[in-house]
Amino acid sequence: MPTTLENHPRGLAFADALMREVKARFLLVDRDHHGRERLYFDNAGGSFRLKAAAERFAQVDAIPDNAERIHATAVELQQIQAKAGDDLRTILNAKGGSVYASLTASGAMFDMVRAVTENVPGTNMVTTVLEHPSAFDAMSLYAGRLGRELRVAKSNPVTGGIDVEEIVRLVDKDTCLLNVIYASNISGAKLDMAEIVRRARAIKPDLYILVDAVQHAPHGLIDLEKTPVDGINLAPYKFFGCRGSGLSWVSDRAAVLPHHKLVGKKPDFWDLGSSAPWQFAALTEIVDYVCWIGGQFTDAEERRALFVEGIGRIELHERALLAALLDGTGNATGLREMRGVEVFLDHEDLTKRDLILGIGFDRIDCTQAVVEYGKRGVTVYERVATSIYSKRMLESFGLEGTVRVSPLHCHSMADVERFLKVTQEIATVL
Repeated sequence: MPTTLENHPRGLAFADALMREVKARFLLVDRDHHGRERLYFDNAGGSFRLKAAAERFAQVDAIPDNAERIHATAVELQQIQAKAGDDLRTILNAKGGSVYASLTASGAMFDMVRAVTENVPGTNMVTTVLEHPSAFDAMSLYAGRLGRELRVAKSNPVTGGIDVEEIVRLVDKDTCLLNVIYASNISGAKLDMAEIVRRARAIKPDLYILVDAVQHAPHGLIDLEKTPVDGINLAPYKFFGCRGSGLSWVSDRAAVLPHHKLVGKKPDFWDLGSSAPWQFAALTEIVDYVCWIGGQFTDAEERRALFVEGIGRIELHERALLAALLDGTGNATGLREMRGVEVFLDHEDLTKRDLILGIGFDRIDCTQAVVEYGKRGVTVYERVATSIYSKRMLESFGLEGTVRVSPLHCHSMADVERFLKVTQEIATVL
């Protein structure tokens, strides 16, 4: 029976049998590519690959045919692309619009920002301090180039996110673009996208809004019927897929804004050159997988309904992992109670967080801690203020650095317990 996320504020872990099946569908979960045992808790920087996505990638990429032909194999490739376009809309609950395949989600963000800012009038642009550099730097570039004021919403050091009011107070009738991240890749805090869109459009009904969903998409539901925006990007390699691909959706009105394209193509066409068919084939495998999880819990047959249930169950399992990391289990002490360890940006409401944690140690800095984890077969990542990917966000929180911990739903409670025991060893021994 379908579940309601709000009914499980501390999550609901997969049953053991399903957990084993989930792990079996991914590559290299418990051992690295050399066969060495390890915990990979850096999925915010990459993510595990579905076996089916990797296999489909190799299969489709081996096909030499050009999709822009009329013979049978070309038509088959066209069908692969068309199905994946529908599947991206399934992920987003989007209707119409244009699907844009690029090498990276970062490149797509620059393209979307350029199309809006160069063609929509206004005196200012609004974004947040927690944006990925691909969004923040694109906004900075075009604000400077076009002589517009860049307004930056401040972070909330208690929640680890951005308050709705902090964003909408910067929007006025002269704002040409609002660019907002769906969830922080430092704290895991989710922004209230529905309320942001509703209140911003109440100020300016025709406001253009772009969203960076790269971090959030693998962890929770996106519904553009409830949050109608003009552009949103995903990175399949962070969504159980393959590296070297960015996929974006652009609204009907944004798609026809002047942008780089071949003159002979339709006004709403965004791809430059021939897209790689494997990009689309791998996306379909991702959606198939999430729908498979959904099918374990619902008798629904419609693809969006299955996807909604599947991503909801992923979110519930990850929330249960987050609760265990913070408060421990019967077999391991949680980070909140662990001596010598501090949990940064530790907001109590787990329903407003994706599965990302930032921690620090009393006796060693975060870079040393990452090295110590590595010695013990655990991969995590240091976010430090000297990094272009971290400086702006960390400084907004008053932090010099943090050890970012980011498991994925294919991790089990046993994996979390192992991580907690390693963390306690590092905190105690060093």
